[in-house]
Amino acid sequence: MFAIKKGIGILAVTVLALGTLLAGCGGHQAGGARPTAVKAMNVLRQDTPLTHVYAGQIMGTDEVKIQARVSGNIVEKYITGGQFVTAGQPLYRIDARQYESAVLQAQATLAQAEATLSNARMDLSRYQQLYASAAISEQTLSTQQSQVSAYEAAAAANAALLRQAQENLDDTTIYAPMTGQLSVDDVATGTFVTAGTTTLVSMGASNPVYAQFSLSENEYLNFVEQAVQQGGINAVTVALTLSNGSKYPIMGHIATSDRALAAQTGTLTVKALFDNPDGLLLPGMFARVSLIGDTIPNATLVPERAVQQLLGKSFVMLVGEGNKAVARTITLGEKVGSYYVVKDGLDPSDIVVVEGLTTLQEGGDLAVTMVTPGEMGFSVEGDSSNFDTRELTPAQ
Repeated sequence: MFAIKKGIGILAVTVLALGTLLAGCGGHQAGGARPTAVKAMNVLRQDTPLTHVYAGQIMGTDEVKIQARVSGNIVEKYITGGQFVTAGQPLYRIDARQYESAVLQAQATLAQAEATLSNARMDLSRYQQLYASAAISEQTLSTQQSQVSAYEAAAAANAALLRQAQENLDDTTIYAPMTGQLSVDDVATGTFVTAGTTTLVSMGASNPVYAQFSLSENEYLNFVEQAVQQGGINAVTVALTLSNGSKYPIMGHIATSDRALAAQTGTLTVKALFDNPDGLLLPGMFARVSLIGDTIPNATLVPERAVQQLLGKSFVMLVGEGNKAVARTITLGEKVGSYYVVKDGLDPSDIVVVEGLTTLQEGGDLAVTMVTPGEMGFSVEGDSSNFDTRELTPAQ
């Protein structure tokens, strides 16, 4: 008897759950229920360029740390931090007194070696004459020839030491290796600098600049296919969106890419080159990098926020006849900005629900407010209104 009652209880619970599921999935709203307030818009149909957006960072084309080749105290400084300098312009001067002394000493040593060599050569010439008249032995002549060779080597070594001392003296004045802008971390007069260790100031070229970003393996493969269709990697047009949402007015192109995927992240580092004649782009800035590909003619577009995923299927809610909610399964293509390209499942006349989907049930009554893409902030170029540099990882 107890088993029969238990079975009846399970059956009742099952029937109740099934009824609730059917009501939620496809049942009509109960009589007198208020329509669900939603926002909806017409499906877009327009020529659409395939644009892929990545987080990037601006980098100078030439970034160098300027270090002294000799050690000593800075006694003169010709520049200020942040200054624009040209190649060959003097930047610092190191105390040169010890290097001047080294040059004088090397000159004296070389002069002494050259004098010794000159005397040895004169003796060799005289020995050769004596040997010709059989006045000295061949051994004596050979010994003198060896001494001349040794003195020649000593003179050459001292000449090299003089050149080195002169180079050290010349290196007490540090010049700009290229044209560009200095950083503001320049050292002050009086600082002791160590050769090859102390960074006096860093600098970089600000025109042109790189925008560095990363592609996943699949993105890289898709990018290569797209580039081949457009005539090569360098033919791909690249655009920048700055952190305030403004568009950089000059287009760039792919300049270089890494030779392999990074082992830790599985991504490929790519650099796009942009002209920067007004100096607007500064190294370290964050930006969105857009790769602009081929244009899909007369593409059907639906906002990304309107698309729902369930059991591997994509669907949207449409405004049907009598303002009833209608679910429609669709086939998605590329993501372009705020939209998906829809390959199949939608007609140009369809009206898609873009807001209010949380409690929406198929077949339910709708209180529809029609909106435009501009009112919702949708764009085929992506949404820059919520640009947040915290999303971006500094380029390595």
